[in-house]
Amino acid sequence: MSALPPITVSVLDSDRLYALLDKLPAGAFPDADALEAELGRATVLEQSDMPDDVVTMHSTARFLMTPGNKEFELTLCFPHEIDGAAGKVSVTAPVGSALLGLSVGQSIDWPAPGGNEVKVKILSVSR
Repeated sequence: MSALPPITVSVLDSDRLYALLDKLPAGAFPDADALEAELGRATVLEQSDMPDDVVTMHSTARFLMTPGNKEFELTLCFPHEIDGAAGKVSVTAPVGSALLGLSVGQSIDWPAPGGNEVKVKILSVSR
């Protein structure tokens, strides 16, 4: 895995995500440690200070995922907000955890199911 890029998370998202991690039953979210590590290394800013090009909860990110060089556009959501509608990804999904806090132009290598790794590169962010 290459060096991790710097990430930025809002105080509100950080608080809500730590609360989510605290209340999830053991084993319900296998990658909880990875998300907690991301939160722990993030620069945390007030919502009003968050740059527009950073992926936050409820923002929509267009990103390139390799292998495969496929573009996706997904809205980052909390697990309880996933309702089967297309275009949403839970922050507890591997790609959801990978997206959190990245800004346009940044990429990250992230563990995927089955022991594989994916690279996610942010192309655009909208709120």
